[in-house]
Amino acid sequence: MKVLTAAVYGCVLGAAATGYAQSLDDLNIQIHGYATQGFLYTTNNNIFTANSSDGSAAWTDAVVNVSAQPIPKLRIAVQGRYFLLGNSGDAVTLDWAEGDYKVDDRLGVRVGKVKTPWGLFNEIQDIDPSYIWSLLPQGIYPILSRNSFLAHYGGVVYGTFKLSPKLGKIEYRGWGGEGLYGADNGLFLDQTQSGINLPNDGVKGPLWGAAIHWRTPLKGLMVGASDLKDNQWSSTATQAGLSGTMTLSPNSQPNYFALYEKDKIMVAFEYERNWNNELLQFPGLPDSVQRADDRSWYAMASYKLTEKLTAGVYDSQDTDHQAPLGPPRYQKDWAISGRYDFNQYLYAKVEQHFIDGTTQGYDMDLNPNGLKPNTKLTVLKVGVSF
Repeated sequence: MKVLTAAVYGCVLGAAATGYAQSLDDLNIQIHGYATQGFLYTTNNNIFTANSSDGSAAWTDAVVNVSAQPIPKLRIAVQGRYFLLGNSGDAVTLDWAEGDYKVDDRLGVRVGKVKTPWGLFNEIQDIDPSYIWSLLPQGIYPILSRNSFLAHYGGVVYGTFKLSPKLGKIEYRGWGGEGLYGADNGLFLDQTQSGINLPNDGVKGPLWGAAIHWRTPLKGLMVGASDLKDNQWSSTATQAGLSGTMTLSPNSQPNYFALYEKDKIMVAFEYERNWNNELLQFPGLPDSVQRADDRSWYAMASYKLTEKLTAGVYDSQDTDHQAPLGPPRYQKDWAISGRYDFNQYLYAKVEQHFIDGTTQGYDMDLNPNGLKPNTKLTVLKVGVSF
């Protein structure tokens, strides 16, 4: 599947090179991106691999994408990202690189390293300037797993069918290919800290899925569902000089969601269930099995108070039904957010989280005395887009 990405990336460079024969206007080459600088402060636990209890500015994000349209129905684009959060990242990665051919409104095809269109926000979680939140609900969109969840190698088929004025329209997406959970994925944070290491290319395997969005006759209301399925994935793993195997069992991840947007108001809801078994096997050691049955949901709303100021709130909850009773089994997060747009390029976000439970985002190496059952998280972020 990575051959597809290389081919698409080559097409982008080729399209740019033909600028000597064609004008830039003919190719419709566009360059966009953004950069953000964040600050984290927590009252109790250190979070997201950062020393947040002392206040941490170790949160930098920079994204650049380049697109070209050599013919009317074909768009070719690539996006790269630099990311640093605490002790995570500090590297430049390829977000996606795709060729998108749209026959008409009813049928389009994307190939390469393409965004995986599951859930409500996965396709836009790489576009920070497009939403109010500094952190999306972590039970469904964990920031330390963003690189792995955003895209896959393969293809997406998409389109829209108009029903009738009384029934609205249906948007569909179907996808398949190879997924990759990088070694730096937050899912593997506990294993890494216990001395279990994965190869640089992480764990990978086949995935497929589909999504349906119904744009209802009520203007601004969309309801939908998606299901992402993984086959068995496996990878080598090392620990204390031993070479073994990590295996992820087949997984299903259904999402159900609704979004209402009208004038200055946005309201959204999403529910996800994600269950999986992880098996670690090393010669001479007992097998280690880690089971998870995460059930997550959030409800959010925002309101545009003025032309430049927007306020919002969400309640996000995640429960692992395979975990023992107590704070590690759940996480409840109330977030209050504000965003101010100084102009079309510069914006700032302020967000306050009230977190009960410890399911998501905690680094035991930075919390050697154990985790407190609750913490408050303050997030400040400044961004510039172009």
